[in-house]
Amino acid sequence: MSKNTTMNAETVGTGSDDAARDLAEVSAVELITTVSVHLLSAAALRCGLAEDGEEHQDLDEARTIINALAGLVTAAAPDLGDTHARALRDGLRSVQLAFREASVIQDAPGDGPGEKYTGAVS
Repeated sequence: MSKNTTMNAETVGTGSDDAARDLAEVSAVELITTVSVHLLSAAALRCGLAEDGEEHQDLDEARTIINALAGLVTAAAPDLGDTHARALRDGLRSVQLAFREASVIQDAPGDGPGEKYTGAVS
């Protein structure tokens, strides 16, 4: 029994080592871009932009995700380069506008999700 436990622990350790090696091979730009795309997808889903939009809509969650995304994109933009940063800013703007459209009570300009990082979106 202890032999199986040891083998399982070794297998788990090897998996962690492989995962660390895989992450080490990913550039910072690719990692930030991938995380941003995941956040964009989650924000769009929470804003109700999926096929079954209303079923997944949760504007409180969307606000939190958009704030995090805006902070990440704004902070990382100088290091991402113009092409990557522009695409992420366009996606961010799209979910900010989708949030504004889905919201029953409108935020004042500059007070919407992520706007403390991006400025007012219209």
